Amino acid sequence: MEFKFKPMETTHYVSSDLLSIEMINEIVFQGKQLALSEEAIVNIEKCRKYLDDKMQSNSAPIYGINTGFGSLCNVKISNENLSKLQENLVKSHACGTGEEVPHEIVKIMLLLKIQSLSYGHSGVQLVTVQRLIDFYNHDVLPVLYTQGSLGASGDLAPLAHLSLPLIGEGEVYVDGFRQPSAKMLKKFNWEPIVLQSKEGLALLNGTQFMSAYGVYCLIKADKISYLADVIGAVSLEGFDGRLEPFTDLIHLIRPHKGQIQTAERFRDLLEDSEIITQSKVHVQDPYSFRCIPQVHGASKDTIDYVKKVFRTEINSVTDNPNIFVGEDLIISGGNFHGQPLALAFDFLGIALSELGSISERRTYQLISGLRGLPAFLVNDPGLNSGFMIPQYTAASIASQNKQLATPASIDSIVSSNGQEDHVSMGANAATKTLRIVENIERILAIELLNASQALEFRRPLQSSAFIEMFVKSYRDEVSFVSEDRILHYDIEKSIAFLNSFQIELYY
Repeated sequence: MEFKFKPMETTHYVSSDLLSIEMINEIVFQGKQLALSEEAIVNIEKCRKYLDDKMQSNSAPIYGINTGFGSLCNVKISNENLSKLQENLVKSHACGTGEEVPHEIVKIMLLLKIQSLSYGHSGVQLVTVQRLIDFYNHDVLPVLYTQGSLGASGDLAPLAHLSLPLIGEGEVYVDGFRQPSAKMLKKFNWEPIVLQSKEGLALLNGTQFMSAYGVYCLIKADKISYLADVIGAVSLEGFDGRLEPFTDLIHLIRPHKGQIQTAERFRDLLEDSEIITQSKVHVQDPYSFRCIPQVHGASKDTIDYVKKVFRTEINSVTDNPNIFVGEDLIISGGNFHGQPLALAFDFLGIALSELGSISERRTYQLISGLRGLPAFLVNDPGLNSGFMIPQYTAASIASQNKQLATPASIDSIVSSNGQEDHVSMGANAATKTLRIVENIERILAIELLNASQALEFRRPLQSSAFIEMFVKSYRDEVSFVSEDRILHYDIEKSIAFLNSFQIELYY
């Protein structure tokens, strides 16, 4: 791991250049504007012209362009109704419900939809893509809902809600205020887009709902993985643990990449610590300490794998049918099917859940009155309950994560009169993975609350310079608990501290 600083560019030009998770993080969360590259403009216009010419010279049915959708694919639509067909599609498919999708994820969805349409295989108008860019650049965020996608015919319902404002329908957030899209268009003096043949389908077919959740979860996963190591190191010091399990020789004879990285990080984090180098009475630590490289490392490897899956997806065309101008072909396929993402989400959810599971076990060990620590990490235990109940909270959340980690991808429900007879349920996998991520932030916050408390009972010995700096920064927000107080507030402050902690990781 290294820290890098580089000059900020204010505009990202959408092109065929590969996007990475790290690039999206920089584009979205450092406030960059979007613009189409010349390459993207040429690709979009060339594909649109091809489709217009094709529709003038062709009377044969082409799925989704001059036919109905789903099981209505055999219903032929007249040329004069092609625009109405696409508008009807967007309106009829806007059937989302449940909680609203977080604004950060909506922003990522806009970027990913623009990227996918820019390759010139979707047949959309240039003005349509440009309007999506206008939405992005002016922080016009359509109101989307978490429930409604099967993760296979594309993310139909959420992408319909994303597209409604293009035609002046639905609702958006502008400047933090929810309002009708028609009002937003009037504010910016924009005319509604008149959708042409295939455009509605191009907008609604695609995996951008799942993909945006994946990108967001992966950005958070990198940070969680790092913080799990740092907080685990604080716990190891508070528990008076041993450094030998992190020795490089052990890991070189079982050379999983994440395992080696984790052990190396712990050696770096604890360098020059007085606590870790003092003589130990005990010869072994419990697994939740001794096996940190193996457990945290396996989660790191999983995150790396899932990153590869999503890196491929966000640089792909995922609508249907696909237009191949050079080959003079319009082919109906299944690039909208979210199976690769659903499986990856389930894997990621399990891996992250385990970071929470082992964290809760370390918290349990710290409050157990072992190795010279007072029971429940408080002076005068009995009169004071100390840190008894935060462990309950962590255990409750860890248990919920285990429930949420049950795979969504093993399920499928037939839809559209049997035409769509296998679906991925990747959207459900996406939303529950985000819940797992948020839960782990809470579990780690509770571990930090306990670990920093335990560390104080090792004084006057000092930990490493980095650990002492980290804990001092934390102590500015959460003070030592000398007697019972309402720990809810300390937990919330701990969560806020971790969320505010800025990390830039480049591997």
